[in-house]
Amino acid sequence: MEIWTVANQKGGVGKTTTAITLAGLLAEQGRRVLLVDMDPHGSLSAYFGHNPDQQSLSSYTLFEQRESLNPNLVLSTCKPTDLDSVRVIPASMALATLERQAIGRDGMGLVIGKALAMISSNIDVAIIDSPPLLGVLLVNAIAACEKLVIPVQTEYLALKGLERMLHTLEMMARSRKSRLQPVILPTMFDRRTQASVSSLRQLRNQYGDQVFPGKIPVDTRFRDASKMGRFPHRMNPVGHGVTDYRQFLKWFAGSAPLEQVS
Repeated sequence: MEIWTVANQKGGVGKTTTAITLAGLLAEQGRRVLLVDMDPHGSLSAYFGHNPDQQSLSSYTLFEQRESLNPNLVLSTCKPTDLDSVRVIPASMALATLERQAIGRDGMGLVIGKALAMISSNIDVAIIDSPPLLGVLLVNAIAACEKLVIPVQTEYLALKGLERMLHTLEMMARSRKSRLQPVILPTMFDRRTQASVSSLRQLRNQYGDQVFPGKIPVDTRFRDASKMGRFPHRMNPVGHGVTDYRQFLKWFAGSAPLEQVS
């Protein structure tokens, strides 16, 4: 099993779209995929019709029952999507209370990693969609993963958000046995605007080989797929956005190891 995390401390940069699209494309390759929604807002969960206000079993359950975690409990939180080979652990609004609960409690930053390890024989790739705030949820998402994707909208404020995210990774590197080398994925690129073009150029100049050589364009078909609750590649398999995500997946999966031992 591989664990990938999609993270950025700025919202609205395409994290959920990235997680869902990659999951669908992995399923297209015959992989068994588990999406894990760690955002209390539950956008990924709602995408598949799982209302975060109404979940009795969710990613919050894993924290609530952390002392008695077992494979059956973890599997009971997995819900279906419209693809048989992709399941989702939905979010619950109760996730928003975890910061208060985590104060003074050991091991709260490793819950998701331990839970996923218990069902590693049931899945090939787990993809964690994380919240845009530094806290116990983002810490769990980063601590659990082996590969990290940071979607960055090609506009100035998103570049500032990337700086905060990379600073967070530097802080967390002290508690990991190995250092994560993230991959930066330029998203929402609009070649018609100078702001988008110059932001992409700045990304490449500043971060070099960490940046995916391509980019994900603005594509309204992602919005259409969201309204239907379907994976984007099933709505339009040859659309510009899906085609570029397919290229990213090929590059990401085939790139050099992303973990550099400290």
